[in-house]
Amino acid sequence: MVKEIQLRISLIEERMEQILFHKSSKVLGIDKNQISAVKVLRKSIDARKKNILFNYKVAVYIDEEISEKPDYIFDYKDVSDAKEIHIIGFGPAGMYAALRCIELGYKPVVLERGKNVQERRRDLKAINQDHIVNNDSNYCFGEGGAGTYSDGKLYTRSLKRGDVRRIFENLVFHGATEQILVDAHPHIGTNKLPKIIQNIRENILKFGGEIHFETRVTDFVLKNNKLQAIQLQNGNEMAVNSVILATGHSARDVYELLHKKNISLKAKSFAMGVRIEHPQQIIDQIQYHCSGERDELLPAAAYSLVQQVKNRGVYSFCMCPGGFIVPAATANGEVVVNGMSPSRRNNKFANSGIVVELDIDKDFNKYEKFGPLKGLEFQKDLEKIAFFAGGRSQAAPAQKLVDFVDGKISSDLNETSYQPGLNSAPLHSLLPKIIGSRLRKGFVDFGRKMHGYYTNEANIIGVESRTSSPVNIPRKDTLEHPEIEGLFPCGEGGGYAGGIISAAMDGERCAEAAIAKL
Repeated sequence: MVKEIQLRISLIEERMEQILFHKSSKVLGIDKNQISAVKVLRKSIDARKKNILFNYKVAVYIDEEISEKPDYIFDYKDVSDAKEIHIIGFGPAGMYAALRCIELGYKPVVLERGKNVQERRRDLKAINQDHIVNNDSNYCFGEGGAGTYSDGKLYTRSLKRGDVRRIFENLVFHGATEQILVDAHPHIGTNKLPKIIQNIRENILKFGGEIHFETRVTDFVLKNNKLQAIQLQNGNEMAVNSVILATGHSARDVYELLHKKNISLKAKSFAMGVRIEHPQQIIDQIQYHCSGERDELLPAAAYSLVQQVKNRGVYSFCMCPGGFIVPAATANGEVVVNGMSPSRRNNKFANSGIVVELDIDKDFNKYEKFGPLKGLEFQKDLEKIAFFAGGRSQAAPAQKLVDFVDGKISSDLNETSYQPGLNSAPLHSLLPKIIGSRLRKGFVDFGRKMHGYYTNEANIIGVESRTSSPVNIPRKDTLEHPEIEGLFPCGEGGGYAGGIISAAMDGERCAEAAIAKL
């Protein structure tokens, strides 16, 4: 017999395994000797009050042993000689599209503009130390996509779009810790993800798939609105049956190519703002109600904030406890910031994007001439402003938090995790009013919700502009583009995902749709 129950356990209690048995027997009203095993299904922390509690959802086995059989079996077939599905992009959507193709007996041919995870590191070093951006290999482009070197948070709200558990189990199958199956807000860490991604790549190759790195697609060959072939940067051309377009939210050249060829696109609402960085200890003290260092049993504290300001949401995005701020530009002449955390979340800073919702139908009147690319052009302009304000390098413009709200240039800045460095700049006047004025009000409101958050010990750093795609590539219920036969827009780049897990699920769905078409 197996029963699922909820338990709440005080932080000060120790010997967790014994406690789980004792609490379970008490809740069920049975002798603990009748319990053969207790399996943790879900774990979270409730720190809303001073008495911090761990919440557990557990399966209690009564006179029955835990089955060692996994919930999912991943049956990969040799597809060396099978029919081909072409996949453009090897981020989460592209990777899981490829894996699903192999499961279903089709050969994925992956075309990735960037380098593999090992070789990407040199280009990331060049951004951080030499301020040189490789347009095809950076924090956004390359094996594993934007998620590889920018955190690995796996939390998703896309519970109705696919089987979330299946993706988590597959990550464990490829080397991720089983802890991600349990934690309420699972996280792998930027230091652990590259090995998992390498394992996925090796599995795809082992079963007959192809992966071509440093292979950028530059054109689509169409005949009677049917995709016939794709042209590559090296001048080669590949004949295709079905193409899954999984290029990510920063592949601006792809949007521009589609627009140039009069392939239907839509402008999409998105959010932009800044990244804020506090000493982690401040966030710990606020969230855990302590005056000194947090208890060693507790992880680095996170937070989630949202406020309505002038009919627009202002909210925290991609919060990274114990993390780093990284340069996420995809071209020289722009500055973009993002955040990441290592698996242990043991850096001394906490950072988060704080962004403002932008309405594509109301907020871009000056950009209407760009049609469906109006949001993209707005993004570009703000990133150029950040580049010049940062000193025409990958150094980022920054301001102390209270100074930003007060409209005062900071005479000095706090220590930062951002390697290229910071340059004091008047972000309060550089940001468009539609963003800056709402951020200033939002930060004051956040300070009322989290006492101690609104402080000049925090830097705000600009700009956080790549929260999601500003363009939607439309598709029918069959997931195929409504005009171009054989083209399947996918993942974040198509406007159909918002993170690693939702992108992976969409990749699987697009693989199934492309195969069904064949």
